[in-house]
Amino acid sequence: MNYIIGAFKPACNISITFGDGKSRKQVPLKKENGQTVMVPLFQSQENIAGKISVEPVSGKKVEHNGIKVELLGQIEMYFDRGNFYDFTSLVRELDVPGEIYERKTYPFEFSTVEMPYETYNGVNVRLSIVEYQDFVVRNYSPPPSINNSIKMEVGIEDCLHIEFEYNKSKYHLKDVLGQIPMLKAETLAKFELMDGAPVRGESIPIRLFLSPYELTPTYRNINNKFSVKYYLNLVLVGPKRTVGTSNSKGIRYSAWQKLPE
Repeated sequence: MNYIIGAFKPACNISITFGDGKSRKQVPLKKENGQTVMVPLFQSQENIAGKISVEPVSGKKVEHNGIKVELLGQIEMYFDRGNFYDFTSLVRELDVPGEIYERKTYPFEFSTVEMPYETYNGVNVRLSIVEYQDFVVRNYSPPPSINNSIKMEVGIEDCLHIEFEYNKSKYHLKDVLGQIPMLKAETLAKFELMDGAPVRGESIPIRLFLSPYELTPTYRNINNKFSVKYYLNLVLVGPKRTVGTSNSKGIRYSAWQKLPE
């Protein structure tokens, strides 16, 4: 989510602090230039409050047409860089038109802000928080009430047949599952499960820990712009002498954000 705060001329130095900045949890945020910074973490329906200080450079007088702070949520598609799609826009007027001779500090507050979409930075789209003060949004979900198992079958004709079974279809982001999760246009992890001749009826336990990967929850049609889906993909490779030496099949699963313990 792009949360752009204010629009001032370079004639001023601007600093922004959150009211609970010292006690609020900090999380890493990867910037567009590849650097990672620690920023405050917020959830939907929280208050966003603090202070903005405006100080003229070198003590010069600065004339202005009013000062405001704007909380702006945006989506940027990488194939359409530079064009932002707004989904949230809140404004607070801080000062009427006038002049600034010395440092002035303005309190601001956005109460119970509705932030339905989490911060996201993928291979095709960015939904982030930038400009003067960065922060991250995460929304947590309770465990799903229904979480059915899923099965997947793949085989090579007249050679081999394998059935995969997963004990559930919805996983939280630090969970453990049994195969290869994939994001559209990006393979997150790949493992070889078995090499050699299989034994009929043999069961192979598989465990893949999700915590090392920077995953996000499953997103469905965010602001009519994009979705994020995860797949378990199984590739079966047979002997080179066999006709149709490989086969693959994928099945989709859901990811959700678990409340930290």
